[in-house]
Amino acid sequence: MTSERLIYLPLGGAGEIGMNCYVYGYGPKDNERYILVDLGVTFPDMDTTPGVDLIFADIDWIAERADRLEAVFITHAHEDHVGALGHLWRRLNVPVYARAFTANIAKRKMEEQGLDEDEVKIVQPWPEQVQTGPFRVSFIPLSHSIPESSALVIDTPAGRVVHTGDFKLDETPVVGEPFDRAVWADMASGGVLALVCDSTNVFAAHPGRSESVVGPDIRKLVADAPGMVVATTFASNIARLKTLAEAGQAAGRSVVLLGRAMRRMVTAAVESGVLSDFPTTVPPEDAADIPRENVMLLVTGSQGERRAASAQLARGKYLGMKMKEGDLFLFSSKTIPGNEKPVSRIMNAFSEMGVNVVDDSGGLYHVSGHANRPDLIEMHNIVKPQIVVPMHGEHRHLREHTQLAITNGYQGALAPNGTMIELSKQGAKTVEFVETGRTYLDGSVQIGALDGVVRDRIRMALNGHVVITLIIDENDEPLGEPWCEIMGLPERGTSHAPLVEVLEADLDQFLGRADDDLLVDDDKLTEGLRRVARNTANAEIGRKPEVTVVISRLAA
Repeated sequence: MTSERLIYLPLGGAGEIGMNCYVYGYGPKDNERYILVDLGVTFPDMDTTPGVDLIFADIDWIAERADRLEAVFITHAHEDHVGALGHLWRRLNVPVYARAFTANIAKRKMEEQGLDEDEVKIVQPWPEQVQTGPFRVSFIPLSHSIPESSALVIDTPAGRVVHTGDFKLDETPVVGEPFDRAVWADMASGGVLALVCDSTNVFAAHPGRSESVVGPDIRKLVADAPGMVVATTFASNIARLKTLAEAGQAAGRSVVLLGRAMRRMVTAAVESGVLSDFPTTVPPEDAADIPRENVMLLVTGSQGERRAASAQLARGKYLGMKMKEGDLFLFSSKTIPGNEKPVSRIMNAFSEMGVNVVDDSGGLYHVSGHANRPDLIEMHNIVKPQIVVPMHGEHRHLREHTQLAITNGYQGALAPNGTMIELSKQGAKTVEFVETGRTYLDGSVQIGALDGVVRDRIRMALNGHVVITLIIDENDEPLGEPWCEIMGLPERGTSHAPLVEVLEADLDQFLGRADDDLLVDDDKLTEGLRRVARNTANAEIGRKPEVTVVISRLAA
């Protein structure tokens, strides 16, 4: 029996939607060689991660083994698959492989962080292979909501693994490569050990729809609109942007791109050759001179992002453009779970302006980029793997997808983040559990989710903050009264006196009762002052704030 093994370990993306990061390893136990598939981000929210800019997977496990890491492979250019590359690459220091469009975006990620963009290597699609350590890896095209999405065909001495990335079965995707069943069936004809498969839409019972079906309805909507038309979608959905722009052009409108991400994606698509016939656009500064009924804006911010063009238009104006009564705003996108509140705020702000807001609640103006349940079954039956390993989904998606595979005669392996499984002809078995978590980009610094920074920020936001300053003289006696500053707290409490004055009076009484042993011990003194402040605040305002005590001692 061989001592070598093939392992799969998700560090992010299996148990959540976003932050994709997957390890494959082959070799003797604890001495495997590795590749990493995708290095993505997820996005913060004010409720759980206030002030945080981006969230990455915790890559400590693979970073500690970076001397045995061969390469990083990026399946496609969505932020949840490539967004962390520039921030985390220094810890890995290995070549990055991607197809041309994805590489264009990945190179910009590297450049933004002062890294060498030549570390990103452009790979041609199947059947070209990258040989790296014990792995031979190919990019096999499939369709998704961004150009050049590719599954990875990973050949190892233990067998072939197919890692789908994000996908749908679309034979008419408008932009990019159609799903080619014959190519996929040929790839799988020699046998596939494991299919590691997108699970996002496993609960959607109907077959997925092609990107091409939304075109006629969008064209009619734009043609019938009397005022200015503004549409938002995911900036990376080049096919949808093309459909929207063509609808504007057909209606005799000048098309304007608003938002840095949208311009960057269209530029990358043109530079990499996946887009050659995008309608002519005009710059925002020229659009103000065009009659409103002849203008169509394509804007960023389909998920309610505060700094994106949609939100700025909802707050007033953006780059000289302003919404007015009778205009049309189209959300040609699905609201990702968790983004409902910011999207709703934007919709209501436009409604108050008299703008007609249209979303995709009727299913006319958006199609998903992920395979629905019948499409997953079809993918299983095309590839005919021995084992199906669900990924890219919340835990309930993974569990449902596992059961779906078993029901259809395949072995299913449930492997959420941190679950290392060994894949072999004998099946899949869990061999280890690895600690996983999140890393926050907080300004320009990366911090651990358990470091306490964000937790303290949340506590201050919930409870307010009191700063107590006390000076102790050279005889270890208080020099005057302590004084307080409050933040995020009411100025007056139930006694109707200023809260600061009530706090200072109670703290001064506490010091008046303090004995010599307490006054010379900063730790005990700090704890006593904190306790008094919290109790007083609770009595006055019904809340125990966070308290910082600053003690200054004068030299004898």
